[in-house]
Amino acid sequence: MKNYTDRCFSSQFMAWRFFSFLSTFKSSKTLNPNSFSSTAPFSTSFLVTKTPKKFKKKRKPKPSPRTTPVQTQPNLIPSLERILHRDALLRFVTRSKQFLSAQPEHVLRLDDAGKLHRELGFPRGRKVSRFIQRHPLLFETYRHTDGKSWLGFTDLMEELLAEEHSLMDAMELNRVEKVRKLLMMSARHRIPLSKIHHCRTLFGIPDDFRDRVTKYPDLFKIAVDSDGKRVLELVKWDPLLSVSALEREFVVDEDSAKRKFRFPVKYGKDLDLELDDNRKLDLLNALPLVSPYSDGHRFDVWTLEAEKYRVGVIHEFLSLTLEKRASIHHLVEFKEEFSLTKHTYQMLRKQPRAFYLAGTEMNWAVFLKDAYDENGVLIEKDPQVVFNQKLHKYAQLDQMEPDLEVEEQQHLT
Repeated sequence: MKNYTDRCFSSQFMAWRFFSFLSTFKSSKTLNPNSFSSTAPFSTSFLVTKTPKKFKKKRKPKPSPRTTPVQTQPNLIPSLERILHRDALLRFVTRSKQFLSAQPEHVLRLDDAGKLHRELGFPRGRKVSRFIQRHPLLFETYRHTDGKSWLGFTDLMEELLAEEHSLMDAMELNRVEKVRKLLMMSARHRIPLSKIHHCRTLFGIPDDFRDRVTKYPDLFKIAVDSDGKRVLELVKWDPLLSVSALEREFVVDEDSAKRKFRFPVKYGKDLDLELDDNRKLDLLNALPLVSPYSDGHRFDVWTLEAEKYRVGVIHEFLSLTLEKRASIHHLVEFKEEFSLTKHTYQMLRKQPRAFYLAGTEMNWAVFLKDAYDENGVLIEKDPQVVFNQKLHKYAQLDQMEPDLEVEEQQHLT
């Protein structure tokens, strides 16, 4: 009997131990669900539950106008694309030259220069000293008596600036003629001086042109609008200047001018025209072009005549530039004056024989194709273009080469 009682008590005690352990396990699992998994004999914590990065499928980035190139093979012209790449590499030289030239004594504190990334043409967040070191023949840093570091031009750069100033004086009448033609093309024969100043390097116009125009009261007039904006107005119309570059080319080579532009005629398939007949029909529609010096801005925006007028305006605008090319920012600057629309990009894409668009869909530039040879070299070079090429050559050198030093001394002499 005693043995039976002991066995019952033992079984009850074991049952109590089991249920107490079970309750403790449940409570601990509720408080910390991962506590048991770390001590359980069959834990699954060693299993990989996430796909490693190297096995994940890489998503292709969505096409963006910021990175999508305008041209693709076989229409790509690498020599013209490289010109834009060269401009990007020399942006610091171009903008720093303009900004420092306007400063007193052509110097700037280095601490201030590091904050002027937009004005000096270097990426935001980068050290300006790195870009200065890339062009040791043009820029230098020195420590002033105040203990601060300053940025300035080298002696060679000062000589180049003096040479450019003399060049501007010699080419002043040519630049005056360019501005007169721009005013004659504009809708109301007036352009804000700020726009001309913003695009001055495009045409080789000197920085002080706003002061030089006062020497020509019989050609220009400066008016002040109600908002305080200074506007340059045309005083006298010159019929000799109202002949466009395309019209002069038409006189010399009529066939070439005819093949340059194409404005296709829409017709039904039931006409069943042959290829030669189709070309003749398009040619009848393409000519005559509307002169950029006419009152083409009065046309209805969506008519064929208005499109011909806008194409002619852009062609004449590019022919007035130094390098026969311009960026989208330059064209947008004169959008109101030249009656351009938001469809200018698509309009130029339809004329691949006359224009070449380089760059990306968001930041593109347009070239006059006939102005460049097959190697991407400008056929007719303005004296300012020759000077810019010499400046760019010095910008890419770490030290003066003997041949260039002798050539520079002979030129100064």
